[in-house]
Amino acid sequence: MINDAIETIESGYEFLLAYAAQGRPAQAESGPGPHARPTIEGMAAAMDTLVEKFKGSENDFEQVIAEDCRKAGAAMRFILAQPAIGSEIVDNLNASIHLRAVLTDLFLYSEAEEPLGAEGTPDQSTMSYDATKTSS
Repeated sequence: MINDAIETIESGYEFLLAYAAQGRPAQAESGPGPHARPTIEGMAAAMDTLVEKFKGSENDFEQVIAEDCRKAGAAMRFILAQPAIGSEIVDNLNASIHLRAVLTDLFLYSEAEEPLGAEGTPDQSTMSYDATKTSS
């Protein structure tokens, strides 16, 4: 459940970045999509899930995640209360320090919980540089 919430938030943010770049005017959402509102609703719900999961945690960092999710969730609910959502307001949400804090928290948390290449093999999706090896 925690991993699903994290995935929803991270993939939602990627969608919102693309949405903001489209230059869509603020208008009632109808017609062909995609529209930002369902993504923002899903992200806000995922943040609520994390707040609920971490509320009784004795782990200080999980408490930080919960607090950052509360703050970013408030910004998302503010946007959801607007009658029309366009690229400009989504771009401002993307730039919000509260949403960025959640994303950074989740990247750190995910890496600590399941490090890339944890099985003793390097993650093939990243390139690494070994300074001890030189090319001739």
